[in-house]
Amino acid sequence: MGIIRACADGIRACAGGIRSYIRSAPGTYIWLAVLFVTTVAMHHMSPEFEQDFLRQRSTNIHELSKNPVRVLVSSALWTDGGTWLSYAVLYTVFHATAERWLGTARWLAVAAGAHIMATLISEGVLALAIHHGAAPPSSVNTLDVGVSYALAGVVAVLTYWVPTPWRHAYLLIVIAVYGTPLITGRTFTDLGHFTSVLIGLACFPLTRSAVRPAPTRWVIRRSRKP
Repeated sequence: MGIIRACADGIRACAGGIRSYIRSAPGTYIWLAVLFVTTVAMHHMSPEFEQDFLRQRSTNIHELSKNPVRVLVSSALWTDGGTWLSYAVLYTVFHATAERWLGTARWLAVAAGAHIMATLISEGVLALAIHHGAAPPSSVNTLDVGVSYALAGVVAVLTYWVPTPWRHAYLLIVIAVYGTPLITGRTFTDLGHFTSVLIGLACFPLTRSAVRPAPTRWVIRRSRKP
């Protein structure tokens, strides 16, 4: 019975710790919950309908010229592939850490700023490429949804959260991860990701008054003997 009680106490402590961690980063997990719903919805769409549906919510040149606010918001509510679980891991590791550190408002400013500015810059470069014949005219309707620009910006701003001895190594890894595809692939999406990193790094003023959150407490309460 003692072992069973100990296991039950451990499970309750883990559940309490998880609830506490989620409450400390509400924006991250609300966004993640929305992505869960939209990911499930995508799995019930036919491939043809899914492509048309997502293209209407895409931040491509055509949709941005018609209704920029709508597509900038809606494009961040759908994923561009991968499993929801992989996004849950990435959001917990990066977004939740940044939100707990910066606070919800400043975290959202970094994520939204990276998403919006990187989208506009990369699509603007693509428009210039089309104008000069370096990209096909059909690129105005390219499929461009997802949350990766916001994630890249948050990954970058966390450079200032990493302790000083490891900060430079972390920054080099971030630049390598996002800079290498820009050199080898040179797509507008690669440009958008690297631009997001630069935007995240430029958000240093938002981090000056940030305080590291206290670690989540995992308290195991002993069950009383009857």
